[in-house]
Amino acid sequence: MVLTDGEVTLRPIKMRDQGAWREVNRRNRDWLRPWEATIPPPPPGLVPPHRPTYRQMVRHLRAEAHAGRMLPFVVEYRGELAGQLTVAGITWGSMCSGHIGYWVDKGVAGRGVMPTAVALAVDHCFRAVGLHRIEVCIRPENIPSRRVVEKLGFREEGIRPRYLHIDGAWRDHAVYALTAEEVPEGLLNRWRREKPGASGMPHK
Repeated sequence: MVLTDGEVTLRPIKMRDQGAWREVNRRNRDWLRPWEATIPPPPPGLVPPHRPTYRQMVRHLRAEAHAGRMLPFVVEYRGELAGQLTVAGITWGSMCSGHIGYWVDKGVAGRGVMPTAVALAVDHCFRAVGLHRIEVCIRPENIPSRRVVEKLGFREEGIRPRYLHIDGAWRDHAVYALTAEEVPEGLLNRWRREKPGASGMPHK
C-alpha cells in the first residue's frame, strides 16, 4: 500500500531500494549515529550477533509484516528516498496498539516531511488497520525528533529509564502517545490545519 500527501510518500521498503538506502545512510552517518539502535553485548561465553545486512533487514521486516506485527515503509520526498518509518510492536486483543520509529535525511529536515509521514502512518493505523493507540519513544536529548511529535499533538507521558540500547548504551526515552479518539478528524487533517503556513529531523 502507498500513502501520499503532496510531495511526501510512504511505501513498502523493497530490496531494490538498497542502493538509495545505503547512500542516504552513508551521507547521514554522523547525524544519525547518536540516535541509532545498537545490539547490547551478549552474556559471557556467547558470540556477539552481527549487524544485519540490508537484505537481511528487509527479509526480517517483510516477515514481521506478513505476521501482522509491523508496517515497514520508506519515506520519499519529491520522488527520492529520504528516510524510513516503521510501525512496529503491533499488538491486538485488548490493547490494539503499536509504536512508530523513524529517521529522515538531514538534507530535507525542517520541511515538514517527517510530521507529514507520521501523520499519514497514524491515520492509516487508526482508520485502515484498526489500532487504537500509537506510541513514539524518543531519547530526551533528540530535540528535532521530539519536535516532530510535539507539532502533531502527541501527549508526553513520561520517561522510560534505560528503555532501548542506542549508540552503545541503554538510554532513557520519553514516551509520546496518541489514541484514535484524540484525532477524530484525522491527524493529517489536523497537521495541515495547524502547521506553519496553513494559517500561519532526524532519527527517532
